[in-house]
Amino acid sequence: MDNNQYFYRTVIFTRTDNGTALADIENPKRSTPLDGWLGTVISLADGQHTIQELIGYMAAQYPQTPDNLEKTLHSVIDRLVDGKMLMLSDKVADLPYYLSSPIEELDLEKARALIKEDGYTVH
Repeated sequence: MDNNQYFYRTVIFTRTDNGTALADIENPKRSTPLDGWLGTVISLADGQHTIQELIGYMAAQYPQTPDNLEKTLHSVIDRLVDGKMLMLSDKVADLPYYLSSPIEELDLEKARALIKEDGYTVH
């Protein structure tokens, strides 16, 4: 995996008391929880940072960096890409409004209108 690639989400998400979950724009109270690592990567996948920056950020969360951190993050990214929840790019990626923030921070009517206009489909 090329750590110089940028990573960005392709799904709408929410931050809950228990972590991060996939959100349904038509029914915002309905969500699908994501496992810890998956949710963390989705919530950070803004298209403005590289995988290397993600590794650095995550390493800073620990008093001593776990030996397998990079390998673990690569595995998480691979799973999210395979599930079409995450994309990789060689350049910065600007997210559409409805993917840019957690659902609770969005104007839902604006988000729904832009989804329709863009032809976005839930992955």
